[in-house]
Amino acid sequence: MTEPAQTNRALDGLKVLDLTHHIAGPYCTKLLADFGAEVIKVERPGGDPARRMAPFLNDEVDPEKSLVFAYLNTNKQSVTLNLKSEKGVQVLKSLVAESDVLVENFSPSVMPSLGLDFQTLQGINPSLVMTSISNFGQTGPYRDYKAADIVEYAMGGLMYISGAYDREPLKHAFNQAQFKAGTDGASATLMAAYHQRLTGEGQRVDISIQEAVATGLRDVVNNFTYTGAVRRRQPNHSGDLSRLRASSDGHLIPNPGIGAGLNWDVMVEFLDLPELAGEKFNTPSARLVHAEELGRILDDYFVKQDKYERFYAAHQKRFIFGVVQSPEEVMADPQFAARNFFVDINHPALGTLKYPGAPFEMSETPWQARSSAPAMGQHNQEIIGHRLGHTSEQLAQMRANQII
Repeated sequence: MTEPAQTNRALDGLKVLDLTHHIAGPYCTKLLADFGAEVIKVERPGGDPARRMAPFLNDEVDPEKSLVFAYLNTNKQSVTLNLKSEKGVQVLKSLVAESDVLVENFSPSVMPSLGLDFQTLQGINPSLVMTSISNFGQTGPYRDYKAADIVEYAMGGLMYISGAYDREPLKHAFNQAQFKAGTDGASATLMAAYHQRLTGEGQRVDISIQEAVATGLRDVVNNFTYTGAVRRRQPNHSGDLSRLRASSDGHLIPNPGIGAGLNWDVMVEFLDLPELAGEKFNTPSARLVHAEELGRILDDYFVKQDKYERFYAAHQKRFIFGVVQSPEEVMADPQFAARNFFVDINHPALGTLKYPGAPFEMSETPWQARSSAPAMGQHNQEIIGHRLGHTSEQLAQMRANQII
């Protein structure tokens, strides 16, 4: 893609060595790259396994056409290195010597087994910040356990309080634990990098995905330690005013307000449902007693309504209504459009596609999509060759020996 005009970048000059794969680690380094850090992604000769993660453009399975990989690796450079080879480790150590940060998300035993533990790398570069993201952290009885997103969600405690109380616990869709850990990893890395700039000292940053999820418990933990109470999943009776309702064209969340702030008479007038007026429904206690009847009236009403008409009209009354948007509706949402949230990125194998844009706005050092995700080993010649001084013949020999 054509690189945009130069602007100030918040992380200009920060050199990051990216030994990550799948989602949590690559999202951490993506955040750094998108705000200006130079990120060199080190892939095994077969590539980051995320290159084989669906969905693929037009369902064509190809390591250069994974949409997951394309999103997670914008603005990065790619080199390939076999870290199980002595030469591969030697090349990596040369890169460590000129880096500010190294991010990895292997199992805790992997880096030491390769002779790349923090103490060794700090001996090469005393100011190095090394961020490690793993399922349960670098210490503790679970450190070497394997896990998937749903396991981390469950063992972080957040899954227990999600869903209806009379049903099994629910997990949010896709890989939210991974993205949360990646966000925490980027934040912690920048704190350590700030300390590095002030003092010249490097340090180890240890991110546990389980703990990243557990931070979402907040008041649940305080409530238990203070009162012994365990928050259960919420009731989902049909009269719950914040319950999801079907509309004529989808679903909406018709939430009039919370607690004492709700003026029931205004709500009844807004809905034009006189049968809801009077003592039967005008207090929270009464609405709970007659919850099934209230739910039936609301369901019968909303299923005939246009969700967007009700959404806009409700906000004129300062009610807390929402609509359930499909991906197509999200892309067309006027709020996103007004903030130029979605961006076009041109990729050699994927063409021009829209991507989610900046996770937050910075007025003087904005997020930028400077380049699409790299092809596997795209920058071997530039980085291992020119920067580290290896000749074309040496690169060819490393390629023949499956080192790159």
